[in-house]
Amino acid sequence: MQVPLYQAKAEFFRMLGHPARIRVLELLQHGPVPVRDLLADMEIEPSNLSQQLAILRRAGIVVSTREGSTVTYALAGGDVAELLRAARRILTELLVGRNQLLAELQQVDASASPVGASAEGSVGNTAR
Repeated sequence: MQVPLYQAKAEFFRMLGHPARIRVLELLQHGPVPVRDLLADMEIEPSNLSQQLAILRRAGIVVSTREGSTVTYALAGGDVAELLRAARRILTELLVGRNQLLAELQQVDASASPVGASAEGSVGNTAR
């Protein structure tokens, strides 16, 4: 029985749904990277990185090569980098929209409150 396309897409996004995997893919966008460099950039345990790389490799998202004792990973294709760029564009648009809404809300709050009587203003001035 064939898996419906929407289910296959959901499984694909679920596979991507780990911060360490996304970070690996971001680091690989600019070209192949040795595992030792991934470890240095990510600051996670080697066993955790190995597990995340294995998941990405089994999914066909990354490929590995070995030269002597050095294992290097690379994206299997450019589509993953494009997906990450699209995600950044979408997140940017969402955040811009939220910032605009926040600015409008703050403007409404400022015009509705007497000067200096804002409860939000006093919260930020508490001692730490």
